[in-house]
Amino acid sequence: MSYLFVHEDREYLLDPGERFESDLGILEVPEDVEPGDVVETHLGTGFTVRRLRGPDLFNHLERTGAPMMPRDVGLVVGKTGVAAGDRVLDAGTGTGILSAYMGRLGADVVTYEIDPEFAEVARENMAVAGVEDAVEVRTGDVTDDLDELSGFDVVTLDTEDAPTVVERTPTLLDRGGSLAVYSPFVENTREVVVAATEVGLDNVETLDTIQREMDFDDRGSRPSTGGVGHTGYLTFARRP
Repeated sequence: MSYLFVHEDREYLLDPGERFESDLGILEVPEDVEPGDVVETHLGTGFTVRRLRGPDLFNHLERTGAPMMPRDVGLVVGKTGVAAGDRVLDAGTGTGILSAYMGRLGADVVTYEIDPEFAEVARENMAVAGVEDAVEVRTGDVTDDLDELSGFDVVTLDTEDAPTVVERTPTLLDRGGSLAVYSPFVENTREVVVAATEVGLDNVETLDTIQREMDFDDRGSRPSTGGVGHTGYLTFARRP
């Protein structure tokens, strides 16, 4: 199991027994290291050992593209209610941030990634996140297996062909099951909404996920002028 080694504003993801070199010195990680321990480099710099938590995944999993932001993951979890024991179908694995979060919640996830290299990285990321037994990363296009898939509590999609999959959600989802579709573009989002409506899904809604940081200084407090913080559109629906 990997742990975070933290010193001031620096964080390194290391394994027990690993040797790590930096300008702060050589760090020999003990085999029996545990969260809360302080391990020193040969120069005497102390690193506090910390267990990986959900927010750490975004910063430390190997990326194969733009991963889903924590605020988007939070909306997916909150709107779908994904929980321990749920069966989840995910497509468009990418880095695997969303799959890892859901696996850590106790859900059993089957996720599809069409790029073989991305899929292999995602498998490695699931091991780092400690959810390799909960998340099955399949290499391939989910649309090729739609006839064989059913009985899911939640379906999550981050793919260009999401509307095609949405058309099949009445057979993919159990009754009362939830759908969440992420897209950076409004055109694809509209197609998803149309598809969800045409197949009779309930509670169809789309949210534009915008988040603004706050700036606090001696002059006063206000939202940051650094940008509107748009990441993408999230469409949610449920099977009646």
